[in-house]
Amino acid sequence: MPDPERSPRIVVTLTVVADQPNPEAAARRAGMYLDAIRRHGGEPIAIDAKTAPEAVAEALGSMDGLLLTGGGDIDPARYGRPNEGSRDINEARDGLEAGAWAAAAEHGVPVLGICRGLQAINVFSGGSLVQHVDGHESSGEPGSPEMHPIEVVGGTRLASLLVNGSDAEPLVVNAFHHQGVTESDLAPGLVASAWAESSAGPLVEGLEAPGARFVVGVQCHPERTASTPPAFERLFRAFVNAARPGG
Repeated sequence: MPDPERSPRIVVTLTVVADQPNPEAAARRAGMYLDAIRRHGGEPIAIDAKTAPEAVAEALGSMDGLLLTGGGDIDPARYGRPNEGSRDINEARDGLEAGAWAAAAEHGVPVLGICRGLQAINVFSGGSLVQHVDGHESSGEPGSPEMHPIEVVGGTRLASLLVNGSDAEPLVVNAFHHQGVTESDLAPGLVASAWAESSAGPLVEGLEAPGARFVVGVQCHPERTASTPPAFERLFRAFVNAARPGG
């Protein structure tokens, strides 16, 4: 029998901190994802492309939920395109996350994708990406990121979490991405749940899989609370709750 008192174990896929140009800053960014899970009662289990295979297998075999986080670009070969602006490609991370996605689907556990994570959900579901979008990329370092409003689609799971009668202000989110998903890139079986204008046309800022299972992606970085509307805490809370044993 599932133990309802046990904290849900959330596997969090991360970039390899030690391989980044500024490991200290990369560690701070990674910590924000883990803190978001902890704030809502989850137990984060961090893995990256250098985690020992046996540890990855153990994590994926016991996970209650999967968080796919931000980072470098997905190899465009995974969606059948030549490289037309993709950078910081890490095939080992692509492979790690493809395996994690498959394990999550096999076990029917909830998935949340953030930035690259949204793009990964789309690619692993059979979609593609625009490989460069001007105007949506901010520095990964602390400071004032690019910001823009998003339009959340009524009737979606994301709308039920982010929009309610007490939210008088429009949702204005941070932007730390240079790639994106347009309507024509969206994978079959996924639904766009938020949009933003861009130099490449309307971009999908939120996506989800219809049905009971929680599969949601957002293009912004809600773990960066200093530049995120408080409503996004409801997204993290719903994700962790969906991962609770028996939830």
